[in-house]
Amino acid sequence: MKKQIKSIIIIASFILLMTLPYFVFAADNPAVTSVGTPLSNLQEVGSGSGPYSTETSDTSLAETIGLVINMLLSLMGVIFVGLMVYAGYSWMMARGEEEKVTIAKDTIKRAVIGLVITVSSYAIWSFIYTNFISK
Repeated sequence: MKKQIKSIIIIASFILLMTLPYFVFAADNPAVTSVGTPLSNLQEVGSGSGPYSTETSDTSLAETIGLVINMLLSLMGVIFVGLMVYAGYSWMMARGEEEKVTIAKDTIKRAVIGLVITVSSYAIWSFIYTNFISK
């Protein structure tokens, strides 16, 4: 019985958490009376809010792809560092068992190889991006 109540509370909390963003109680702004494109409305609000620039800059497809590649390579680096920490922890917790130590050593070797590949591909991509795309 206690387990059912606990699961009902968890499910109700999850449903409440998922539906809460739909109830946004934002006031309508009477200062913005013109109905135009979203960009023109944002520029109008930006011009009324102070010394901010209302000009937009378009990024090219190559720059967008470059940013995505940059984020993915950074994520890969974080994953391989996490693998190194995991392998070191599993080596420490092996308690002298040769099989676990061997598995941990293999994981460290593979993580180092992956980290070297990721860092070198990041360096190559950084060189290509700064010398050819962003100019």
